[in-house]
Amino acid sequence: RRQGPSDARPQHPAHLFPAPLLAGITVACVLLFVVGVVGNLLTVLVVSRFRDMRTTTNLYLSSMACSDLLIFLCMPLDLFRLWQYRPWNLGAALCKLFQFVSESCTYSTILSITALSVERYFAVCFPLRAKVAITKGKVKLVLLLLWAVSLASAGPIFVLVGVEHENGTDPLDTNECRATEYAIRSGLLTIMVWTSSVFFFLPVFCLTVLYSLIGRKIWRRKRKNMGPKTSSRDKNNKQTVKMLAVVVFAFILCWLPFHVGRYLLSKSFEAGSLEIAVISQYCTLISFVLFYLSAAINPILYNIMSKKYRAAAGRLFGLKTDPKKSFSITKQEHSRAWTESSVIT
Repeated sequence: RRQGPSDARPQHPAHLFPAPLLAGITVACVLLFVVGVVGNLLTVLVVSRFRDMRTTTNLYLSSMACSDLLIFLCMPLDLFRLWQYRPWNLGAALCKLFQFVSESCTYSTILSITALSVERYFAVCFPLRAKVAITKGKVKLVLLLLWAVSLASAGPIFVLVGVEHENGTDPLDTNECRATEYAIRSGLLTIMVWTSSVFFFLPVFCLTVLYSLIGRKIWRRKRKNMGPKTSSRDKNNKQTVKMLAVVVFAFILCWLPFHVGRYLLSKSFEAGSLEIAVISQYCTLISFVLFYLSAAINPILYNIMSKKYRAAAGRLFGLKTDPKKSFSITKQEHSRAWTESSVIT
């Protein structure tokens, strides 16, 4: 038959992976979307609705929940690009914006976890200093500073990412939302990858040191005050540290493949690195799911490890709580924020 205009165009693959694999990834991401949005929204509502939940620790957790909600807002575009990485005809502005939001929220989360862990270190190891230094007002200022640093650090994304097409092809067929040629040639992509790595590995090192010091302090205090002498503050601190340590471990587990994949992706742009390109694509696919798992898992951990979180969630939905627990919560409401390791915990 005669070749029409549409037949004359070169055929370019719409996606890089088999459709059944993408379908499984999509189903998993949709489930994570539902769980993550509901769970993080519940965390924000619990902290904002009940006065006794507005502790310094919970302010950090609420900020992290807001960050995770913004990440989930970007999921539909991420899935769209996974199924159809070319052509991207949604415009350069949307391409840059959703990746900027995702990047800045990533930085905000790791900085919030680090700041929260520093606070817990002071609360456990220097309780008298923490009584003066750690206040809700100061924590709110710290959170504003962390968000400002995160947004500024993610700013280069607007130059790093753009919509480009292959030379000699129709842009309507080959447009891609990806790292620009300028970013690759100038070395900006490499700089951004190293910046992202610093935002991950340096806080992870700090977290390892902090929780080692906190664990040593609690262990020594436990040996010194065995049995009924153990104070309620020590018990609360121990429970808080245990939960935060699990949160940190889950964060590292979910984010490490992401940074490995990003490093391999930057190397795949180099000439003669086809094997690295293939490996980076599948590593990126794994980190894609873990990225959204990280944003969904925290409320699940709170619910599993925290009786107070479950009780607060029950109050939010009008469920009755144990009168003794209610009395305990009311009593804690009048105590200083530094003495409450966290009402969530």
